[in-house]
Amino acid sequence: MSTAASPPPGDASPAGGDDTAALRRPDDTAALRRPDDTAALRRPDDTAALRRPDDTAALRRRAGELAALFASARELAAVRDADAVLERLVERAQELLAADVAYLSEFDDGDGTLRVRQTRGVVSGALRDLVVPRGRGLVSAIAESRLPRAVRRYDSVAADRHTSGIDAAVAAEGIVSMLGVPLLSEVRVLGVLFVAMRRERTFTPDDIALLAALADHASVVLQTAAALADAELQAERARAAAAALTAHVAARDRANRVHRELVDAVLAGGGLAPVARTLAAGLEAPVVIIDADGAVRASEGDRPPDTAGPAVRAAVVRSRADGRAVWTPDAALVTAVAAGPRSFGAIVVGASARELDDVDLRTIERAGQVTALLALSEEAVAAADHRRRADLLVELVTAAPARRADVADALRRSGVDLGRLRAATAFDVDRLGRAEAARVIARELGEGALVAELDGLVLALHDAPSDAAVRRRVRAALDVPVLAVTTGGADRDPVRATADVRAAAGLARALDLTDTLVPADDLAPYAATLTSDRRALSAFLDGALGAVRRHDAERGSDLLTTLRAFVRNGASPTRTARALTFHTNTILQRLEKLDRLLEDGWREDERFFRLSTAVRLDELRDRLAGQRDG
Repeated sequence: MSTAASPPPGDASPAGGDDTAALRRPDDTAALRRPDDTAALRRPDDTAALRRPDDTAALRRRAGELAALFASARELAAVRDADAVLERLVERAQELLAADVAYLSEFDDGDGTLRVRQTRGVVSGALRDLVVPRGRGLVSAIAESRLPRAVRRYDSVAADRHTSGIDAAVAAEGIVSMLGVPLLSEVRVLGVLFVAMRRERTFTPDDIALLAALADHASVVLQTAAALADAELQAERARAAAAALTAHVAARDRANRVHRELVDAVLAGGGLAPVARTLAAGLEAPVVIIDADGAVRASEGDRPPDTAGPAVRAAVVRSRADGRAVWTPDAALVTAVAAGPRSFGAIVVGASARELDDVDLRTIERAGQVTALLALSEEAVAAADHRRRADLLVELVTAAPARRADVADALRRSGVDLGRLRAATAFDVDRLGRAEAARVIARELGEGALVAELDGLVLALHDAPSDAAVRRRVRAALDVPVLAVTTGGADRDPVRATADVRAAAGLARALDLTDTLVPADDLAPYAATLTSDRRALSAFLDGALGAVRRHDAERGSDLLTTLRAFVRNGASPTRTARALTFHTNTILQRLEKLDRLLEDGWREDERFFRLSTAVRLDELRDRLAGQRDG
């Protein structure tokens, strides 16, 4: 029966000492070469002894045993099925020792128990399913001592070796006496081979030697099977490792090929479309490249992934944070396209025809880096082209009439058709944001437009798209107020249009117009007045307001400011007082002073209209002068 733990010496011997033997394992060949038998065989003249019935039967039995051992040896030499060989060995043990039952128990290295592996002659399932705990049963005593043990009566085994499970299995088989020998390797006990009788029997040294020989064969089978299993396991691991290495090398080669093709696509030009096409082919998946605003820049493959949902935006943020490709809940793969703090968008990969591995993820991340380099390159080219176009626009606007033809020729050589650029827009933007505003405006208006910074404005000459939309885009990009003044028409000369819009932008700023779109034509009355005969205009303003200006200069008063507020507030003393945060009586006192300076009747209809016009023009002239001084 089975297991390992160390029993006290001699625990299997009965009280009388004659029914349990802890026997030292004899040598097989020595048992077969007993002195009497050997001597009998060597004396040719003693044939009478060989013909005695007892000796003849013994020799026949020994010849049968040797034949069985030789047969087992031949089977060992061609081990294919370990269970079949072990079954044959157990069968031979039963037959050669004329036993009622034979079985082999094998150690379980995991928990140290002994489990019955092969049986012969059993009549119940209890023995076939028997598991002997460590340190229990006769089998543990054999394993601990590494020596054979025989008992004439099983109930004479030491009480601490008994368990209910073992006793039940023995009782179910009706076993009375038994013999067990260990299956040994160089370092450990592999199991125990048993024969048992359903009656009392004393096992002889020859019985022990024969069973030990069969146990040695079983030990060879177990060790060979273990070695073959280990070799097969190692071979399988080697095959798996080789397959994994082959797959990894193939994936790396594929990734290197894709990266090389990406670089070639960038060097060859053509924008983002070749990048999307190359990546889609390498990953066998649809690919979409989006910009920082989520707009699609390039797409390749059927059933492209959705790029407008919040999952993609969240994945872009995570990808930018850790520099890795990120899976979305709907199985899309997203990698950010960024360079330092700047974001150029993302690459979104849809469902692939094959399973994407870590190398594919690195390939996508590398594609994001390549795309960022391409974006930087495109930006650098666009910036250089923008600077060249900006210089040509400034030269066109500021050049003398004789030089304009040469500038127009240079623009035509650059691919700019002046005949289409009939509209002009001036954008008034904070000084710190003008360069970025110029880039946004140039991108929004397209390649045909000209954009430049001039006189504190961002000036654009274009073919009349929606100026309101462009202004909103600039405002959103810079998050600052943007004033846009636009003019143009089918018959408008581009140089004249730029001059008009620059003058109108100055007027708009003088009128405190901010964060809005103003048609230049709405400011035409002011422009016409201020750009007419300046001597007549100055005389008109001095005649209307000269007395007030001189009074303020001599007395240090501020009656002109009160007059301007009075005009803006509809000639209402109350509203004027509220606008200037004075008491109404104070405003009335100042109006009495204005009555003496402007003479009676200045508040009447015709006189007040002319005075109001003078006040507004004078105020606008002061603002324009302040802009020029600034």
